[in-house]
Amino acid sequence: MPDISAFRGIRYDLGHVGSLSDVIAPPYDVIDADLQQQLYDRSEFNCTRLILGKDTDGDNESNNRYSRAARYLKDWLRDQVLFVEGDPALYVYHQEFTEGGQTFTRRGFMCRTKLEPFGEGTIYPHEETHGGAKADRLKLWQNCKANLSQIFGLYPDPENTAQDLLEAAIVGVTPLEATDHLGVGHRLWPVTDVDVITKVTAAMGGRPVYVADGHHRYETACNYRDELAAQEGGLDAEHPANYVLMMCVSMSDPGMIVLPTHRLFRGLPSMTAGQLIEKLGDNFETSSAGEGPDAAPALWEEIETEDSQGTLCLYTAEDNQWTWARLTDAGKVRMAQVADDHCPEWQALGVSILHRLIVETLLDAPNLQAPKYVRSFEEVVDGLKHGDDVGRDHTGQMASGGRFELAALVMPATLEHIRAISNANERMPAKSTYFYPKLLSGLVINPLE
Repeated sequence: MPDISAFRGIRYDLGHVGSLSDVIAPPYDVIDADLQQQLYDRSEFNCTRLILGKDTDGDNESNNRYSRAARYLKDWLRDQVLFVEGDPALYVYHQEFTEGGQTFTRRGFMCRTKLEPFGEGTIYPHEETHGGAKADRLKLWQNCKANLSQIFGLYPDPENTAQDLLEAAIVGVTPLEATDHLGVGHRLWPVTDVDVITKVTAAMGGRPVYVADGHHRYETACNYRDELAAQEGGLDAEHPANYVLMMCVSMSDPGMIVLPTHRLFRGLPSMTAGQLIEKLGDNFETSSAGEGPDAAPALWEEIETEDSQGTLCLYTAEDNQWTWARLTDAGKVRMAQVADDHCPEWQALGVSILHRLIVETLLDAPNLQAPKYVRSFEEVVDGLKHGDDVGRDHTGQMASGGRFELAALVMPATLEHIRAISNANERMPAKSTYFYPKLLSGLVINPLE
């Protein structure tokens, strides 16, 4: 495990803001224009003004959403809307949520984690990043000089030793509580006991960390540190910019689940199920799976039950048909050939099979635009019935609609896939996993000066 430490976080003073629920927000990259306005309307102090402020007419290099975020942060600290923790703390963080009719509690803790470039230490990425998102976050950090949201890190701890030390420390202590716009419950406990912090730090020793969410922000943290070091002729080893705010969750925590992200493709030639089957050839065992977008939820239940990365269900808009596609031995051989630049674990992923073997190779669309990534079946069904309304894509840019020619229901990568592929110093295809629920912004801010 990289160096972790307690820190004096910046938090909201509930005496000034009232309910914590009114000032928190999900990560910036899942906030669309409608949700942004809803969060703005909740409170004049909602942290969306920091993490994803509005653009206004007349914005320029010196007056823009980044500079306004910095002014908000400065003013809120001055007016004691925000305060700095009296003693260094680790922040225990629970999220209670419902999925598939079951209630889960995911437990973790927030700390400062010393930065290591990916590939040079024991912090591993698992997905690719995009330059635009990193440039956006860098401008925000340059202005605010703070981590406004946490990186989501997973670490192996079969006995949950580190988390259990913290759980014992918060028994009987009243938490800070908030409920987000999706109804997920969030609870936070600052732990300042030096003995507990020392034991947790020791328990984390030697454990690697796999970044589950926040790859762009992690790489931005490294870029910010390097830029600051160049400006100042080097940084002291304990300078806050050498660290990043991270939420650490044990891979063995009972509430740590991974959900799928399904795909809706446009830009492919129209094709029927028969034409699709012909293109798949002997690489897949194929059969009819049903008709119409509304069949998606039931088909997904079958995929979950089968629990095989090589089983996909594909929808062709031209004839409104779903087709089962199960990878054959011949398909495994072909996949090994077309993905020989990746390790066997990468080659066996359902999302890798979908993108590298089916889309890029068998459908001959290596330069196809990124699909629409959807989690809920409501989005799958609505997208196939009505196309796509205008909205933000994965980089935050506006995207236009149109008919989706192909849809794919595909298994998510597991935590073990993340570990194996990351350890091989490789990254998965985009959106191989969906970690639900998202971590809240606004619970704790990590100052970088």
